[in-house]
Amino acid sequence: MRLTLTTGLSLISAPTLAHTGTGLHLHGFEDGMLHPFTGADHILAMVAVGLWAAYCGGRALWALPLAFIAAMVFGGGLAKIGFILPALETLIAASVLAFGAVLALGLSVPVVLGATLCAAFAVVHGMAHGAEMPGDEAGLAYGLGLVVSTALLHGTGIAAGRFGGVALRLAGAAIALAGLVFLAA
Repeated sequence: MRLTLTTGLSLISAPTLAHTGTGLHLHGFEDGMLHPFTGADHILAMVAVGLWAAYCGGRALWALPLAFIAAMVFGGGLAKIGFILPALETLIAASVLAFGAVLALGLSVPVVLGATLCAAFAVVHGMAHGAEMPGDEAGLAYGLGLVVSTALLHGTGIAAGRFGGVALRLAGAAIALAGLVFLAA
């Protein structure tokens, strides 16, 4: 119930979309740490990865978050060299919907398949983050902060996911619903 309430409140307390075109001036580690918290889409996707990892258990506890983080870094690098997919916001909203749906449906898939899904969506998240990353020497510190906060959000999901059962499935349904709202926006 707390997770569902927190999810609901986060949807109304922060901007839904936190990506390119916002005009933010980002510099250094602190801004990288804070950036994922500026949009509910990032928060929900990253926490959902942790929740799903907890639901799947075993090697998924580390494989899903690690795949997400590694692919996010890769996507950020692609953005820094000028390669960005069109419709990033739509793809990010789709990631929220997909992660929420696998939780709501209680899907436990082979670790390789789960890690691949996480990585595919993480590339898109990384592109969005990388497009906003400073181009100066602060970019590395920003990227490190981004990785740390992403790992913390995954860890939050893993910790919350230990409750499992109906609460986890309801949280997944709420996250999937948020993904639908993001897609409609």
